[in-house]
Amino acid sequence: MTLMNFFSNRHSPFNVSTALFASLLVSSALICNTASADTSEDESANSTTSETTLPPLKVVGDKVNSEATSETYQPVLSSYLMKSDTQIIDIPQAINIVPEEVLNDLLPKNLDDALANVSGITQGNTLASTQDTVMKRGFGGNRDGSILRNGAPIIQGRSFNDTAQSVEVLKGPASLLYGIMDPGGVINIVSKKPQMESANILSAGLSTYGSGKNGSSLGLDSTGQIGQSNVAYRLILDAVDEDYWRNFGKRKEQLIAPSIRWFGENTEVLISYEYRDFLYPSDRGTVIDPTTNKPLNIPATRRLDEPVNTMEGHSQLFQTSVDHYLNDDWKLHAAYSYNEEKYNANQLRVTAIDTTTGTLTRKNSGTHDAVSTDSFSTVYLNGHFDMAGMANDIMVGVDHESREYFRENMVRDAIAGSFNYLDPTYGTVGESTTVDDSASDQTDKLKNTSVFFQDTLHLTDKWLLTTGARFLSYDQVAGKGRPFNTNTDLSGHKLLPRLGVVYKVTPEVSLYSSYTQSLKPTSTIAAKSGIVVDSSITPEESTSYEIGTKVQLKNGITGTLAVFDIHKENVLVSEYNDATSESEWRTSGKARSRGIELDVSGQVTEKLQLIASYAYIDAITTEDPDYEGNRLVNVAKNTASLSSNYQVNDAVSVGGGFHYVDDRAGDSANSFTLPSYTIADVFATYKTTFQGKDLTWQLNVKNLFDKVYYTSSTNKYFVSMGDSRQMLLTAKLAL
Repeated sequence: MTLMNFFSNRHSPFNVSTALFASLLVSSALICNTASADTSEDESANSTTSETTLPPLKVVGDKVNSEATSETYQPVLSSYLMKSDTQIIDIPQAINIVPEEVLNDLLPKNLDDALANVSGITQGNTLASTQDTVMKRGFGGNRDGSILRNGAPIIQGRSFNDTAQSVEVLKGPASLLYGIMDPGGVINIVSKKPQMESANILSAGLSTYGSGKNGSSLGLDSTGQIGQSNVAYRLILDAVDEDYWRNFGKRKEQLIAPSIRWFGENTEVLISYEYRDFLYPSDRGTVIDPTTNKPLNIPATRRLDEPVNTMEGHSQLFQTSVDHYLNDDWKLHAAYSYNEEKYNANQLRVTAIDTTTGTLTRKNSGTHDAVSTDSFSTVYLNGHFDMAGMANDIMVGVDHESREYFRENMVRDAIAGSFNYLDPTYGTVGESTTVDDSASDQTDKLKNTSVFFQDTLHLTDKWLLTTGARFLSYDQVAGKGRPFNTNTDLSGHKLLPRLGVVYKVTPEVSLYSSYTQSLKPTSTIAAKSGIVVDSSITPEESTSYEIGTKVQLKNGITGTLAVFDIHKENVLVSEYNDATSESEWRTSGKARSRGIELDVSGQVTEKLQLIASYAYIDAITTEDPDYEGNRLVNVAKNTASLSSNYQVNDAVSVGGGFHYVDDRAGDSANSFTLPSYTIADVFATYKTTFQGKDLTWQLNVKNLFDKVYYTSSTNKYFVSMGDSRQMLLTAKLAL
């Protein structure tokens, strides 16, 4: 696919004239960047760039625009996650970061892949492999609001793409910073930003799963100063077209992401936009065999649905922010984010199995004209002052979010006949077209407004005390059907405190402890019959106790060892209804997750870098009439990972590693167990030149030993599968 085809594709919002403009913009940007190299003495002195990593921002002015970047595995924390410039070692809570260099080496496809080297992370219900659902310390869901982009919540199903510079994880309850959420934590994807120094990278890739399952990609990442102004631009284009690894299906994505950044002496303004088209296989995976209580013993590539099972749509993300220094000690941040996703999805789903005949009963369903939106705005002030000889780092702010999920037409067709999973015949069933009025107009609206305050008091040069609270007010309505049937109608408010202590053993080693809380209204559009969630039903509330130690060695290793204990009340529990072939929800009693996590990342020697993790998590339901004592769904007791990069010489580097996930409960009833698995990946890079330009070749082999493994499940009929072995060859040319 050419860049011109990318813009003129019928699914794109751009017509031919826009495509011509975009092509001219790319060309002029390249010319402008080449010419600007001779116009600035400072720029020419720093014009040498990496082939695969764009250079750090050139500072304009004397107060703003400092941007920490790293070309190693040592993590660098952005100012987004904690809403401040606090260092990792001074924060009384576990923070894990996947740096840019790790992403460049491992080339993750989705957010799950990007987080493979973070402790305590497993996959949750991905809605037929179309959504990011990340279990953090035993908690999470596909609509839990825990995934952020540059500190703002996003609602689109897949949140990780070529715009990502790094991925940050704040473990444990973080309601003081982010309001309504589950207690596992939040994940923040940091976007690449416009830089004043010129850099243009053209990338192309080929991939194969074997047996004729091939793919290709093409991308451009261009940034630099616009003329002689204080404005920098960035334009990221990416197009992917690849076969699905199973016996049919396609994955296609097209991305355009322009952004501009204005630098003043005391002020910085950033405006970014992202448009993405996508086509995914809608794949529920495999089924549990009731005679063995294990996944069906059939080839992993064999799908149990039909070629019509796809999700097709587009998303838009607009973000803008202003950072202004009032003086040397006080900084004001204001930001707005709007995210929208629209899609149509078809799902032929298994509802019953007969192992004596080798047949499945299937239900033809789908979701048409689905629209999700999230509007988020925030203003906060960071300041520093001394009082009674002690330094204070203050943050005070306000934010507002309006989030809505809307599923207009739910289609349901009866299926005549059965499907033989031992000798399948495909193509006999088409797309579902019958609208089910009783299930349509699915709506979930949430509005919340908060004020928050935090103070980090430097008691001595070794002791730090962090205190704060958020006052949260919320309203939520959810339901479905024509006429509309309200399943959720609630409102409320809550004061959510935070307390933490840090002891600096040395400037590079600290000990910490913390107490945090979180809150999430108990909302559902699929309540169990007879249940209406209203203000009489208490929201899910969580408390967490955590202690740990951190190490942050300059130009070396950053590591965190954390021990935590999280308790959650008024838990929402999923139950599969065999009569309706649907998952239904009800309120439960209490759940608990406790464990230990270890994360290490950085430079070990001059030539060796690594990122590694281990977690032990014991997560169970502690109070429930049916499930007391059961393990929480999709939560592994043990996870471990290790990835490394060894620099053989100036031209060659090699690396790889493994990712281990222990067995997991497959449903709330613990009626089956997903087996453990270990996946190995390797890669190698070679740097050379082409017509005087820097060129980097990279070969990645994922799932090296072609392991069959199961990443998550929703119930006995929806068991997601991990990808088979894939080989990727990419080339990056610095123009």
